[in-house]
Amino acid sequence: MINFKKLGTQVINIEQQAVADLLTYVDDNFELACQAMFDCKGRVIVVGMGKSGHVGGKIAATLASTGTPSFFVHPGEASHGDLGMITAEDVVLTISNSGETSEVLAIIPVIKRIGAKLLSMTGNVDSTLAKLSDAHVCIAVEQEACPLGLAPTSSTTATLVMGDALAVALLNARGFTADDFALSHPGGSLGKRLLLRLSDVMHTGDRLPVVNDQAKIKDALVEMSLKGLGMTAVVNAKGILVGLFTDGDLRRILDAEIDIHHDAISSVMTVKPTTSSADVLAAEALKIMEDKKINGLIIVDAHNKPMGAMNMHDLLKSGVL
Repeated sequence: MINFKKLGTQVINIEQQAVADLLTYVDDNFELACQAMFDCKGRVIVVGMGKSGHVGGKIAATLASTGTPSFFVHPGEASHGDLGMITAEDVVLTISNSGETSEVLAIIPVIKRIGAKLLSMTGNVDSTLAKLSDAHVCIAVEQEACPLGLAPTSSTTATLVMGDALAVALLNARGFTADDFALSHPGGSLGKRLLLRLSDVMHTGDRLPVVNDQAKIKDALVEMSLKGLGMTAVVNAKGILVGLFTDGDLRRILDAEIDIHHDAISSVMTVKPTTSSADVLAAEALKIMEDKKINGLIIVDAHNKPMGAMNMHDLLKSGVL
């Protein structure tokens, strides 16, 4: 019987060692490569063939999404017109495990003539590509995880990890922030979590549930029913927030001797409720609500006057939750 678990474990152990060995190559050449990309006035053009090309596409995407403008160019296509995408202000990052990939080497003279800076990632420091480069980052591995030593496995993993190391080092050097990241990821839940603020989801104007602190409990219940947020803000004569009444508060007073037709809302409201400002990220508001174990928030201005309200359903509809 074939022991697939053992075989899988062997692969992971080999690739884990290959990644650990990369620490040796985070050296002066790594720093030169980072500096070249950091100083680049144009784009970082990533070039690779075969499996190196697949990894190169991911590296280019990671660079682009973390503050380093970048795109991938296939070396075969480059020889048939795509070299026109490269300018003297660009940096070309070539990837080849052997450092002798013919399709990559074929375009090096043109890159040199254009005047773009040439970087390389190879597993052979004595390769043609390494020697022609302005900076060479070694990605050599002791062995492939493939028992035949043929299928790129450890080498592609090492390339991918080194590419991440370059991208994240540049991210930190540029002072790239979560807001910057969100600008290049506006779609899906990620973009919404990073970009959406309470001002984008809160209920305002006539949709904002609010009653005066002298209002009767029954009036507050009517306001809550009309606005449908399961709560209402309570304000004083100056419009300043003094309390909050929620569905949970209603359940808590059911057993008390309360006259909803005559007792004022101020007698049963929650004093000093949790509030927020409109510019807070919706994701931050979600954490506040989870920590406080509440289902809604009143959004106030600088004078503590209610300007909006929102609940968990609003976060759910917006895609943040």
